[in-house]
Amino acid sequence: MIVKSLDHLNIISKKISKKLENGDWIFLIGEIGVGKTTFTRYLINNLQNQKGLKETEVLSPTFNLLYEYEIEDLKIMHYDLYRIKKNDDLNNLGIFSDNSKVIKIIEWPDLIQTPLKDKLEIYLEYKENENERNMILKGLGKWESIKYEV
Repeated sequence: MIVKSLDHLNIISKKISKKLENGDWIFLIGEIGVGKTTFTRYLINNLQNQKGLKETEVLSPTFNLLYEYEIEDLKIMHYDLYRIKKNDDLNNLGIFSDNSKVIKIIEWPDLIQTPLKDKLEIYLEYKENENERNMILKGLGKWESIKYEV
């Protein structure tokens, strides 16, 4: 699908946020600056709005590797694995522990080979028009039909 604007990206993230629950995985795949963190910001802020909470600032965890967000009964762990180059480093982050109690959003998930039950992969690509992006949604488990729902 073609994402025409930031407002369009926000609408897509809102639809996805309504289906999101603890135990879900979202992989964000695309080049630097294509909109992975922007999508995550919209997603988290939409969840906060749905719960009647104040929106918080959502930053890229490129240098921290991880930011955590508590939204009432939801806990979100937002990882950026761009600087992780070895499986040992990946395992030391504890990404695969406590899976059922948190939502994990992962930018640059290239090293992750572990099969996951409820996973949504979002591929973002630049388009010729600088304001547009190509978005491909691939889902497993409960996310299998998401491309027909957004």
